[in-house]
Amino acid sequence: MLGVILTACMGLGAQEQNPASPNQTSSDEATAKGRKGMPPRVAPTEYQAHGTAGDFTIAADFDEHSVPTPDGTFTSEDYIVVEAALFGPAGAKINLKLEDFSLHINDKKAPLPSQAYALLFHSLSDPEWIPPKQPDDEKSKTAINTGGRGGQNDDKPLPPKMPRELRRAMEQKVLKVVMPEGERPAPVAGLLFFYYRGKSKNIKSMELIYNGAAGTATIPLQP
Repeated sequence: MLGVILTACMGLGAQEQNPASPNQTSSDEATAKGRKGMPPRVAPTEYQAHGTAGDFTIAADFDEHSVPTPDGTFTSEDYIVVEAALFGPAGAKINLKLEDFSLHINDKKAPLPSQAYALLFHSLSDPEWIPPKQPDDEKSKTAINTGGRGGQNDDKPLPPKMPRELRRAMEQKVLKVVMPEGERPAPVAGLLFFYYRGKSKNIKSMELIYNGAAGTATIPLQP
């Protein structure tokens, strides 16, 4: 009996160590391949700043801690956002990667790398979402139990979390406007995310750096 159990456990361990089949595509990978980004504007001149890399023009706007989508604008305390677009000759395609983009802030030596969209979600919030009011029962009970004096039970309750279905819907709206990766027809546009918890007003200078298939470009942005 012991031998049977050991054999079963060894089989499970082997299954956990085996990598997924190369023909197996995760839902995240399928979603990434299906992303189209956000609709590019008519011309690069409709963006705040632009520069050239080979035959392509890269245009960009700085959105601070806001995350604009066609279905509403969200916010993130941990990330700042750049809306970027690449324009090229008629019929041109370009291969895009997240690591093609970085952001140079306040003349610091190391630029901030572009981050995967999923990292943004933990700090994503909807300023238009109004949390439900908390019942006053617990507050009144605390006051009675402590005789109105301060104590451990006087700690404020944690703020309510957005319901999972609402958060999921918000994340899906953002996912639709993320800068797509892979080979894409130009023009193509989308949002780029950079980890920065500071206030936007503390940014004195900023440059979007592109180093990818089209060449290199440095685009000064207005903070």
